[in-house]
Amino acid sequence: MKTTNHSFNIRKELSILLLILFTSIVSWAQPQEANSKDPSILAPNYNNLYYWAAHPWKYDPSDSVPAPLKKYYSKDSAVDVFFIYPTTYTVKNFNEWNASINDEQLNQKTDYSSILYQASAFNEHCRVFSPRYRQAHINSFFIEDSIARPYFDIAYTDIKTSFEYYLSHLNEGRPIIIASHSQGTKHAARLLKEFFEGKELEKKLVCAYIIGMPIPKNYFTAIPVCKDSTETGCFVAWRTFKKGYTPEYVKKEKFDAVVVNPLTWNINDDIISSTLNKGGVLKNFNKIVPHVVDAKINQNILWTSKPDVFGKIFFTKKNFHIGDINLFYMNIRENVAQRIHAYWKKNSTSL
Repeated sequence: MKTTNHSFNIRKELSILLLILFTSIVSWAQPQEANSKDPSILAPNYNNLYYWAAHPWKYDPSDSVPAPLKKYYSKDSAVDVFFIYPTTYTVKNFNEWNASINDEQLNQKTDYSSILYQASAFNEHCRVFSPRYRQAHINSFFIEDSIARPYFDIAYTDIKTSFEYYLSHLNEGRPIIIASHSQGTKHAARLLKEFFEGKELEKKLVCAYIIGMPIPKNYFTAIPVCKDSTETGCFVAWRTFKKGYTPEYVKKEKFDAVVVNPLTWNINDDIISSTLNKGGVLKNFNKIVPHVVDAKINQNILWTSKPDVFGKIFFTKKNFHIGDINLFYMNIRENVAQRIHAYWKKNSTSL
């Protein structure tokens, strides 16, 4: 009986591991008929700090630092990060296709999942901004594009409005990092095309970390893919799956997607040892798990080993989407500092 209970506890812990990052939990339930008459889904006012999940003028989960890093943490704020969080609107029964911006329960879920476990990876040397927005429900990804488009447009309208407010009232000429995950990346890619590509603001782009969604290689015409760890004005992207597994929807993709390996920050398809993985931040935010996965680019996706955690033999998931950022938390954190240093070195005449 003790052995059975021990196995059960391990399986339970690993189930919780899937919620470590608490993001993008897919609901397959069919929605009720939706409408847009509820005043609670009206657009946010970004002059109000409440409508920012992360903002340097208030303490929020993006300010958190894993305990082992606190003595090394620098609060230098010469660069801004504009972070767009993933889908957290995943309830099974819903009447609205777009989330209410005043849903306190949903906002708490967002803050203590994506903002804590993802946005915080970018907080060293940076001010972090993350607007609340009327995100599209998770089921919007599983209906016809023509039907889903208006819901994603509503979400993007908030992202665009918040970014315009940020530029006008908060940026003050600082260089910018765009960071995002999943649905956030869908909006971030659109934002980069509208505000950066071929525009004056492109000179202020340190890097774009647009993760968790496929970015076709021909999506941008002027913003290049990052080829190494110190290039600036470029972007990185990847989607994470267990080594050897390619989902059917990826097999059906008729385009080449950008995949950058976050252990080397290049596009070579060599398998990169987990010894280069500086550490992931999983269920316990204050614990850094070194060498948690290796990584290899396989066509349109990133393959990794099974996370090297206690009881991994019972870990059967093959889609590591919720770990796109957290499995490489320390590598991302280190790379942000590298690119900022390279940006200032390159633009030293403007100091």
